[in-house]
Amino acid sequence: MKIRKELWFGFSLMAIILAFVIVYTPWSGFVDGHLDHGDLGALGLLMLALIVVAIMLGFPTAFTLMGMGVFFGWLAYRSVNPALANQQILDLMVQRAYSVMSNDVLIAVPLFVFMGYLVERANLIEMLFKSLHLSMARLPGALAVATIVTCAIFATATGIVGAVVTLMGLLALPAMLRAGYNVKLAAGAITAGGCLGILIPPSVLLIVYGATAGVSVVKLYAGAFFPGIMLAGLYVGYVILLAKWKPHLAPPLTAAEREVALPPLSQALSARSRNALTGLFGGLRDPALPRAKVASQLFVSLLPAIAITALLVTMYGAATAPKATVDTTGLEQSGGSFAASADPASEPMGLQEPQEEGGLQEPPTEGGGLQEPPAEGGELKEPAAAAASDSAAAPTAPAAASTAEAEQPEPAVAERQPAPTWFWIVLALGLSGVMLISWLMNWQRLEIFKMLLASFFPLAVMIMAVLGSIVFGLATPTEAAAVGALGGLILAGVYRYLAIRQAAGGGAVAGTLKDLGGIIKESSFLTAKTSAMVCWLFVGSSIFSASFALLGGQDIVERWVLSLGLTPFQFMVLAQFIIFILGWPLEWTEIIVIFMPIFIPLLPKFGVDPLFFGLLVALNLQTAFLSPPVAMAAFYLKGVSPPHVTLNQIFLGMLPFMGIQVIALILLYTFPAIGLWLPELLYK
Repeated sequence: MKIRKELWFGFSLMAIILAFVIVYTPWSGFVDGHLDHGDLGALGLLMLALIVVAIMLGFPTAFTLMGMGVFFGWLAYRSVNPALANQQILDLMVQRAYSVMSNDVLIAVPLFVFMGYLVERANLIEMLFKSLHLSMARLPGALAVATIVTCAIFATATGIVGAVVTLMGLLALPAMLRAGYNVKLAAGAITAGGCLGILIPPSVLLIVYGATAGVSVVKLYAGAFFPGIMLAGLYVGYVILLAKWKPHLAPPLTAAEREVALPPLSQALSARSRNALTGLFGGLRDPALPRAKVASQLFVSLLPAIAITALLVTMYGAATAPKATVDTTGLEQSGGSFAASADPASEPMGLQEPQEEGGLQEPPTEGGGLQEPPAEGGELKEPAAAAASDSAAAPTAPAAASTAEAEQPEPAVAERQPAPTWFWIVLALGLSGVMLISWLMNWQRLEIFKMLLASFFPLAVMIMAVLGSIVFGLATPTEAAAVGALGGLILAGVYRYLAIRQAAGGGAVAGTLKDLGGIIKESSFLTAKTSAMVCWLFVGSSIFSASFALLGGQDIVERWVLSLGLTPFQFMVLAQFIIFILGWPLEWTEIIVIFMPIFIPLLPKFGVDPLFFGLLVALNLQTAFLSPPVAMAAFYLKGVSPPHVTLNQIFLGMLPFMGIQVIALILLYTFPAIGLWLPELLYK
């Protein structure tokens, strides 16, 4: 029987792990009837090795973690008190499961997943891909660039790698193959672009890491925004350079493929003017044309200018806003009166300290001991100076108060600040952009812009609303996910209604409601499956990490790492290299829930920020979907690709994009501000 190469790789890796276990495990300590501290630590490392082998063999991750954790935890308890071992391990299971289920952060997972499944079923991706590849038709490798951008947008909205890769494999791969694109380049663009959803917010991976490491999910979302855009930009740059350098790998679109069919009104107006704005302004004066339709088309063509103008006005208001001043007049007056009363040059009044010479002295006494002060009439009297000052101040107090009120200045109206230099530069660029867009707006571009309005902008608005509300502190991730799920439901309903109305005409509302019920049912079922998987993973991971710490495995790993005498840079390189290698046989969920609890306690020892470490891990784990033999993105694509596209071609197409991921990882480590600038700006 012939075994495929990827299976040979997996079996070889398992054989290496098992060989290390057999050779270096102190078996003699396990059979002498007593487990000391060193034996328990060896058991912890043995458990870690066996869990990797079991997952590679295909056992369910969550239940394998629970089973291993319970068995080895029972051994640890049994070595201390055999009579209580069963009760203690059962108590550990219940406590860990309850702590996971009471974690509020995890509520956002099913809501974001539900939003993704709804958006996936809105039949939006085909229109989005078509409009993007037409708008980028003049770029080298336009179809591959449009594929990456579409994957990035759709992966951001859904966060479901398998769904994005499968849909783009059905939609973009045949289009690229028909256009003569290289199979490896086409496969690499689809698989790499589809995996961006685990990095760009709202990402389920970041929620899982935040819950595991105790890091704010809001800060993780803010920090991952620019690294995700950077990685997508590097992908696009690579495709453009490769298509420019070797045009035969990504032939440009023909003129016929770049053409867009014009509606009758645009055809009639295009005969008058090549520019859409000029033709529409002229069409308003023609009584033979429908004025309302011409005006609506003119409004659509002016939307870029309106958006840029609104942005410039908002920036001007923010740049010239008056500085906030605090009125301290009352504090100054009270402070001044207090200073005046404490002035040593003022007349002595009230009680005063006695004049002293030569330091502290005892008061003279006669006859020794304490004596009562002399009293006249048997009652206490005010000192003369205090009484005189009170009688003098009493009539002048109301007059002083009225004078202070009269002299209090009127509150001055805050003046706007002059506009800074940078605003005038932005204003010049904005006005130049408006003029350039107006000059380039021909009838073909107007139709492409209308296609973008119908596909790209609604999705972008929903994504920015969800992310913006989280990043700017308007809503928690859970609240924003609930709003996003509602937005996904509305998008699915609207686009399904438009599709039915365009196809059948009548009965669109009833058909939409019927389809929407099926969409909600299917999305809810898939959401329940995915959420159950994530929650069971967390429960298994919690039990596993508790048993690992109980056995002393965490202490052994920590002492070993510290004994190496690594600098923070060397530790980061070692940690990221281990995660990169683990991404070959394991998926990101297993790496996060099994190995992050081992790395996180080491971060304070080397002064590493858990937020920054999480961003590096999220960027590094892109490889988990692209690296054989477990490269799930490759298997998703192979399942929907034509028969002549082999799995080896897909693997070879993914390798350059894995190299780009390594470059992005180096850039993020070299320039941490890429990921940390936005969280530091928003959450000082």
